[in-house]
Amino acid sequence: MRILITGATGLVGSEIVRQCHAQNIHVNYLTTSKDKLVSKTEYQGFYWNPDKGEIDLNCFKGVSAIINLAGASIAKRWTPKYKKIILSSRVQSLQTLHKGLLEFGSEYIKSFVSASAIGIYPSSVGNYYTEEEQAVDNSFLGEVVERWEQEADQFQGFPFPVAKIRIGLVMAKDGGALPQMTKPIDNYVGSAFGSGEQWQSWIHIQDLARMFLFAVDNTLSGVFNGVAPNPVSNEKLVKKIADVLKKPLFLPNIPEFVMKLVLGEMSYLLFSSQRVSSKKIEETGFSFKYTNVCPALQEIYGVKSSSKTSEMGLKKEYSS
Repeated sequence: MRILITGATGLVGSEIVRQCHAQNIHVNYLTTSKDKLVSKTEYQGFYWNPDKGEIDLNCFKGVSAIINLAGASIAKRWTPKYKKIILSSRVQSLQTLHKGLLEFGSEYIKSFVSASAIGIYPSSVGNYYTEEEQAVDNSFLGEVVERWEQEADQFQGFPFPVAKIRIGLVMAKDGGALPQMTKPIDNYVGSAFGSGEQWQSWIHIQDLARMFLFAVDNTLSGVFNGVAPNPVSNEKLVKKIADVLKKPLFLPNIPEFVMKLVLGEMSYLLFSSQRVSSKKIEETGFSFKYTNVCPALQEIYGVKSSSKTSEMGLKKEYSS
């Protein structure tokens, strides 16, 4: 089996590639940097330039599934110029893939899975969102995800199933939001943001990569939330990170206006709240390895705990 992956060198893409190779699945990947082209049987790189709609059609040879992860990071200051890059990188990548498939032919493609984000859901402390929700968050991020999914929907004109995975807070040691949350805690200046009541719908990176491959293997169609079954509040998450790192928390919560001064509009990421359900993907037969945040953090930071301690941690999570 051979899968074409866009964004293969990013945080999530790298883990998907690792799991593919562990299962003897070969990977074709697209890159905008010719310096990153590798030519191996199990890992073959191809050049593309979505800004210009350019793509090497050879990337589709031997491919039976496509995973789309392409898109500029949202974890950079949202200047007017960079906001255009965030949106265009997602839309143009999908448009270029679509154009390439029309030219090459799609008869051998059995599955198409595209990344999306839970940022499409309106920020709310009280709501519990499923994939049936129609409302879209009235924010830049909500606008981006809506356009992103609309572009992915264009692939429904092909004969293969199209799945969209709305990714939550990805828990990983070497990238994403977790290291940024961990750093101040590790330096004794960690604290929750705002009220700390905002929900963090998280997922361990291993489970997220497994979910993408599960969607491919089972030719899933439709929207699925890429989150673990038990979201936690921002305050609870900060406390659990501190517990795992064995660091004290003694500073008051950081007010929203302070982070707006520091990060500008991007500070919205720290204060928006989406409590999101994982029930739909579980009903397809997908099983999470990390359903609770304590074991997930312990695995990420290599912390061993006794079964009694783990059991107590789980009880605290379910009661919080």
